[in-house]
Amino acid sequence: MNVLGFESSCDETGVALVATMPGGPPRLRAEALHSQAAMHEAYGGVVPELASRDHIRRVLPLTRRVLAEAGATLAEVDLVAYTRGPGLAGALLVGAGVAVALGAALGRPVLGVHHLEGHLLSPFLGEKPPRFPFVALLVSGGHTQLMRVEGVGRYELLGETIDDAAGEAFDKSAKLLGLGYPGGPALAALAEQGDEGAFALPRPLLHSGDLDFSFAGLKTAVMTQLRKLGPAPSDAARADLAASTQAAIVEVLVAKTLKAVRASGLARLVVAGGVGANRRLRAALDAGVRRLGAEVSYPPMALCTDNGAMIALAAAMRVEAGLEQGTDAGAFDVRPRWPLQEQSAPAGA
Repeated sequence: MNVLGFESSCDETGVALVATMPGGPPRLRAEALHSQAAMHEAYGGVVPELASRDHIRRVLPLTRRVLAEAGATLAEVDLVAYTRGPGLAGALLVGAGVAVALGAALGRPVLGVHHLEGHLLSPFLGEKPPRFPFVALLVSGGHTQLMRVEGVGRYELLGETIDDAAGEAFDKSAKLLGLGYPGGPALAALAEQGDEGAFALPRPLLHSGDLDFSFAGLKTAVMTQLRKLGPAPSDAARADLAASTQAAIVEVLVAKTLKAVRASGLARLVVAGGVGANRRLRAALDAGVRRLGAEVSYPPMALCTDNGAMIALAAAMRVEAGLEQGTDAGAFDVRPRWPLQEQSAPAGA
């Protein structure tokens, strides 16, 4: 089965062609991605209307590129998938509209996919795909969640952020430090030059006894430290504050994640989402998981950010699990707010 996937939930336009065969691992035939980071940088964050308009400009050229690189034609597509939510409403409508129109033209079924499910399953496109069941850390700009995953469509929420996501903490702290957009990678790069013990920043909810997260207070603490440094902090002080901020975020993520793994009784962890590309986080999780005698899987670095491959893959895996067959092209909707638990299969399925 060849699945053509479209991702347009925020500020990246992604298109990919994924092939699956019964009994074999999924294969990424080709993918293309356009990031709008340069366009939004002048505004310090994503401008929804600009994002939607740019998706319109990019999606068809990217589709042609994917098909050319895969050596495929539209006639070979068996299923068209798109991100139904969560995300920016206008941006989601672009991908949904293109997918539904293409499905109607080809006479192929169309399937709307949950964005977070795409991230969750993206490690199955890696060199060492995980095995069910596992604990998953979904960590991105808009989401920080711990899930117990028994199989495709079988998700139990263990804990989540009660305010800012980890990616938001990275981005907002980077903005306070005067770094560019997107802020997370910029802060991580600056942190490599600093001393992570230079500033005593809080570790919110570290000892709360549950698996929930909170990062809004950390952002406030970074702001307070910057005010103490004065209007023109030195490059060294900014690097130290970046390193201290990253260390605080990573410590909380790692502590809660390892606690979830221990409590679950499972020996497998999956980490997905844009923040999952952070090298400091990966190193700390790798070390912690080894101490537990468990194993950890990540998506390929190129698939940590939003991309069409994860959407095509999630659609294919839901179809193969018997949870979806796709619908005839026609009326459609998008869900800017959509809890992942609503994608769970009924008990016993």
